[in-house]
Amino acid sequence: MELDSETDETSRIVELVKVEQENLNQSIRVERLSFRIVLISIFSALAIVLGYLLAYIPNIELFTLTIFLSGFILGKRDGMIVGFLSSLIFCFFNPLSASPLPLLTFQLFHYSLTGLLGGLISSLNKKKQIFRINEDLYKFSIMIIFGSIGAIITLNFQVIATLIHFLSFYGPGGEFLPVFISGIGFTVVHIIGNTLGFIFILPGLIQLINKMLY
Repeated sequence: MELDSETDETSRIVELVKVEQENLNQSIRVERLSFRIVLISIFSALAIVLGYLLAYIPNIELFTLTIFLSGFILGKRDGMIVGFLSSLIFCFFNPLSASPLPLLTFQLFHYSLTGLLGGLISSLNKKKQIFRINEDLYKFSIMIIFGSIGAIITLNFQVIATLIHFLSFYGPGGEFLPVFISGIGFTVVHIIGNTLGFIFILPGLIQLINKMLY
C-alpha cells in the first residue's frame, strides 16, 4: 500500500511538472507572437513615415529599403507582411494621389516580394556564410551585393509600374518605348538613389538593429 501511495504521488508530481511546462511553453509562444507583432508594426510604421517624409522629393525614397530591411531582420513571412501592410496604407493614402487599382495591385505585390527577398537574402547568407552580421559590412564586395539588389528591385519597379500606367491610359495599341524614355530621368534618379541607399545606409542599419534585437 505504501508503495502504491508513493507511485501515485510521483504520478501527480509528473503531471504537475507537465502542466507547468506546457504553461511555460504557451507563455513563451505568446511572448514571441507579441514581440513579432510589435516588430511588424514598428517596421510598417517606419516605412510609412519615411514614405510620407520624402513623398515630395521626386523618386527619392527609403520606403523600399525599409521593407527589404524588415525581411532581412524578421524573415520572409514577416517581411512580406510588412511590405503588404505598409504599401497598402502608403499607396492608398498617398499625399500626392492614391494609386489607381491596377497600379495599387502591382505595388502591393511588388513590395510584398521586396520583403520576401530581404528574408531570402538573409536565409541564403546564413547557409552560405557570405558575410557575418557582427563583422564590418562596409566592405566593397558586400556593398556591391546590396547595391546591385537595390538597383535591380528599383529597375523592376520602374519598368513594370510605367508599363501598367501606360496600358491604363493608352491601352495595348500604344507605343511604350517613347513613354518610358520620356520619364527616363526620373527612373535614373530613382535607381541611383536606391542603389546608394542600399550601399551606404542598409549595412549600418542591419548591424544596428541586429545588435539591438539579438
